[in-house]
Amino acid sequence: MSLLRITSSAHSSASSRLWRLGIFLLLSLPDSKGKAIWTAHLNITFQVGNRLISELGESGVFGNHSPLERASGVVVLPEGWNQNACNPMTNFSRPGQADPWLALIERGGCTFTRKINVAAEKGANGVIIYNYPGTGNKVFPMSHQGTENIVAVMIGNLKGMELLHLIQKGVYVKIIIEVGRMHMPWLSHYVMSLFTFLTATMAYLFLYCAWRPRGPNSSTRRRRQLKADVRKAIGKLQLRVLQEGDKELEPDEDNCVVCFDVYKPQDVVRILTCKHIFHMACIDPWLLAHRTCPMCKCDILQT
Repeated sequence: MSLLRITSSAHSSASSRLWRLGIFLLLSLPDSKGKAIWTAHLNITFQVGNRLISELGESGVFGNHSPLERASGVVVLPEGWNQNACNPMTNFSRPGQADPWLALIERGGCTFTRKINVAAEKGANGVIIYNYPGTGNKVFPMSHQGTENIVAVMIGNLKGMELLHLIQKGVYVKIIIEVGRMHMPWLSHYVMSLFTFLTATMAYLFLYCAWRPRGPNSSTRRRRQLKADVRKAIGKLQLRVLQEGDKELEPDEDNCVVCFDVYKPQDVVRILTCKHIFHMACIDPWLLAHRTCPMCKCDILQT
């Protein structure tokens, strides 16, 4: 018992010294007053058939030199095969002269400043730039000095390609950009390394003093169980093979709202509990990711 008290006291003293060392090193770092990062909420609205679909999310970040203000309009693309809008002669498929519009431009080919100015000179109300392919939905605050007072935000490649395909299919997409939350600048590599070292050391001391192994991660177990439940629920949903004469093949019926393609004979469709139907190849990955019907938000685990 005496030996245990001595060991515990030693580890407590070591822990205290480590914390003091960490605080000293943090206070010794040079003061860095980087600009704050502001997220952008995108309220996206488009119509498929007779249905109006709306999506709201914290999908992007404002550029470092963008005004922090609301901007809205119909989304338009640069004309031609090149979507980077680096050529000063780039034109945009604008709506009516009185309608405000937002330019959707891909990253690359030239500076952010040049892209934004090209769109601004053509009358854009704001600019949305989507990231490189292969970056998922990663974003960062752009640097674009000299773009005056036009709102500019960056969104991820996945969201940008989703909007691009909608517009290329002739879907009228409108977006309202709202100012989101403020985040402090990213910590430097040195500070991150310091925190990693301190956290790992403190975790080791805590576990060593507790004399017991770390318990299983309940959060991981819950995620795995939820994924398994979703797969099981998907497997119980009804499947159909469309045949000639089915009402889903009639011209006035809705398309699949995931891929926007019309239904054809021999298409395999899945029928959700809310009675909405979709191509099986389209809806199964959607349900694994979202768990809800893309049209009515019905949760397949609650029905």
